[in-house]
Parts: sequence; C-alpha cells; structure tokens
Amino acid sequence: MSKILIVDDEVQIRTLLARMMELEGYEVCQAGDCRVALRQLELQTPDVALCDVFLPDGNGVDLVLSIKKAAPNVEVILLTAHGNIPDGVQAIKNGAFDYITKGDDNNKIIPLISRAMEKARMNVRLEKLEKKVGQTYSFESILGESKSLKEAVLLARKVAVTDVPVLLTGETGTGKEVFAQAIHYNSKRAKQNFVAVNCSSFSKELLESEMFGHKAGSFTGALKDKKGLFEEANHGTIFLDEIGEMAFELQAKLLRILETGEYIKIGDTKPTRVNVRIIAATNRNLPEEIAKGRFREDLFYRLGVFQVHLPPLRERTGDIRLLAKAFIRNFSAQLSRAINEITPEFLSTLEQQPWKGNIRELRNVIERSLIVCEGDRLDIADLPLEIQNAHYEQSDDGMPDCFELSAMERRHIARVLEYTKGNKTEAARLLKIGLTTLYRKIEEYKI
Repeated sequence: MSKILIVDDEVQIRTLLARMMELEGYEVCQAGDCRVALRQLELQTPDVALCDVFLPDGNGVDLVLSIKKAAPNVEVILLTAHGNIPDGVQAIKNGAFDYITKGDDNNKIIPLISRAMEKARMNVRLEKLEKKVGQTYSFESILGESKSLKEAVLLARKVAVTDVPVLLTGETGTGKEVFAQAIHYNSKRAKQNFVAVNCSSFSKELLESEMFGHKAGSFTGALKDKKGLFEEANHGTIFLDEIGEMAFELQAKLLRILETGEYIKIGDTKPTRVNVRIIAATNRNLPEEIAKGRFREDLFYRLGVFQVHLPPLRERTGDIRLLAKAFIRNFSAQLSRAINEITPEFLSTLEQQPWKGNIRELRNVIERSLIVCEGDRLDIADLPLEIQNAHYEQSDDGMPDCFELSAMERRHIARVLEYTKGNKTEAARLLKIGLTTLYRKIEEYKI
C-alpha cells in the first residue's frame, strides 16, 4: 500500500488530511514538526510527504532538502496558508514535487498526490534499474581468475575514474565491449549515455553521417537535420569498436574531437562542441597499420594514451570452465531448461578447443548445446560435431587413435551426418546401412 507522511503542526488540519488520504486508500503517518518528520521518514519509509511550510522548529522549504537527502525517492508536496512566489521557486529548486496553497487548492490535492505517487514509484524503479545495470556492467561481472585477465581488469579499474581516452586491444570475441561498458559505468559519466558504434559496419559516407550528423540538404536524401552519435553521447561515453577499420579521411575528424572537443557536421559551416569520453577498440595491430599508411600516427598516440590488452581465451584455459558454467546458468534461465548435471567430458572437451572466436564462440557453443540437449544432462554428444570429432581424434594416452577401427567408424558417421545436416535417413542411405543400425551406432558412439 502506498504511504503518505503528513507534516503539519495544526492537529485538526493534519487529522483532516489524514482522513482524506485514508479514504483514498493510502496508508498515513503523521508528524507535527521537522524533527519528528525526519524520524518518521526513517521508520515508516513513505512514498510522498505532504508538508506545511511553517513548522515550530523549522521551515518546510528547508525541510525539503533534508528529506531529499535522507530519502531521494520520496516526493514532497508543500502546503502553505500564505503562498508567495520566492518560496515556491525555492521549494522547487530544493526538489519539491509541487507547492500549493491551502484552501484554494483543496480540489487539486488528490490528483496531485496521485501524480506524486506515480513519480515516487518511477524513482524506485529507476533506482532498481540503475543498480541492476551497475551490477551487469560492473568489473565483478567480468569472469576469470587468470593472471592476464586480472591485470587487464586492474588497469581498466584505474582508468575508469579518469576521463582519458582508452584503447582496448585484443582478438575478436575477447570482450572489448564488456570492458568498455564496465569502464563507463564505473566512471563519473555513469548516469549519462553509453553509445557504441562498430566502425566496420558502415561505408565511409554513412559512418560519417552516423557519427557526426548532417544538415538538411547536405546530400541527396538528407531531408532533415540529423544528430550524430557524438551528440547522442554528449557528457557520456562513445565506444568506437573496430577503430582500425575507420576510413583514413574520417580519422582527421576524430583527432580534432580528441584535441578540441569540436567537429563540423556534414553540410554545416559552424562547429558543434561536445564533451565526450572516447573508448576505442581494435583487433588490428595499429603500428603495422600506421606503417602501411592506413592509420594516422597522431590519432594512434591520442587514442592510445591508456591501452588495455585483453588476452585470448586460449591463453586463459583455466577460465573456460568458469565461463561455461556461467553461460549454462544464463541460457538455462532464458530457455527455461533445467540442467542438473554437466559431465566432466563435456567440460574437458571445451578446454581442449583453440577457441579462435574466443568468448563469443564459447558462448555460442554453449547456447547451441542447451538447445539440442534432450534431457537435464549436458554431455559431449550435445556439442557440435566438429568439436566432438576433434576430441575423439585424441586417445587417452595422448597418442592418435587413427588405428582404432571404432574411432575411424565414429568419425566417418559423424562427418556423414554433418554432410546431411543431421538427416539420418539420408546418412543411412549414403553409408549403405539400415536406419536402425545407424541409430544404434549413434547411441553407441554418443554422436
């Protein structure tokens, strides 16, 4: 039930207001002065405070500040017998929801409280959402115990509290955007926009328009002014993924933003000024790109003020089990699947893979495995065939098992099934065996 705190030193008015609120279905607590009001605020946790301006031990306008400091989500409506503009202006500046006069505005109180209640509920939802976002993009959410990853996280934590540009390097799929989000949400810009753009996803002309915006009529199809992503990210952070793919001509514009905070939109004559933190990422070797004339050296030094290298998954195999179990938990919830057992063979097979696509590839394999799994037990048979084949091509003693007839038969059946995209009837025809025999061998070899 929504709760209202009524603060007024006149008992009759307080009682009348309390009765009105109770008839509307609200739970009511009362206070006769500022001291008791702050105490009730602590004990009762109301959603809205209805407060007189003139109180025995203080002023309601000043009390608004104390209430908002102690409970930011509480909305305060001030009531006064003698309204004046300066008090009303100051009350709003202090964070009051509204300021109304007693008597003249009695018919406005109930709808006003209803709107204040909705605002208070929205405040609570936003606070929960901010906490959830903060937890999702916290450095604690980056899983791994390897030394190389911990060193990367430590560097990212240190740079997060500053405003300097950051360059994230590493192979595709190592989690560069996750690091960029963690840096943003642990910075002083956390409440502002985080805007991400993949520089390899657009042509030069389209990327320029997307990033910097344009004026109406600046080119065919530009029917109206367009804000660029840098404007959207103003006072926040922009993440430029695959910065090594950016056209050489656009790099000069980016360099100007880094040096002056200004750029000129397509078709404009005056500069646009922004206050944006830039986090860039690349899987390319930028010094090599500079030597080949594809990347500006001056831009590299401005972007690379602080570099964080993310290690590939093959260099942190000890983290694979931890990541796999986390992905299994997440996808089990999303797919409404109950997985009660993960076999040691399933996890050890994951650890044997080179993971050229890194964490992203591992994540996709886990999702696919949960989709094809028919029970509550994840086993090696639920992994993609190419991963199963790679596993069975190694014997227990580390010697190749190519001399074992059963191993050769298993690999051959698996390859035929892969060729037929899982069509067992077609596979049995190509193998020239009965469908029942094929099913028996699939079960025997756990294909």
